[in-house]
Amino acid sequence: MKKYDIITIILLGYLAIMAYIGIDTFIALGKYWEYAGIITATLAIIFFLRKTLRKKEELRKKRREENNR
Repeated sequence: MKKYDIITIILLGYLAIMAYIGIDTFIALGKYWEYAGIITATLAIIFFLRKTLRKKEELRKKRREENNR
């Protein structure tokens, strides 16, 4: 498993736990859209980070191949 996959799984697990813990508070206050917005924004950031780390890993691999020639 690649490093960016492990980081993504850990962050998604953390988000799931925090979403579960915070749902009661947001529902009690009636802030459904804020709750959904926070989760959506966090998911977007996590997948942007994954994409960036994946691209960085591919560039690193490409540089290693070029140096070994």
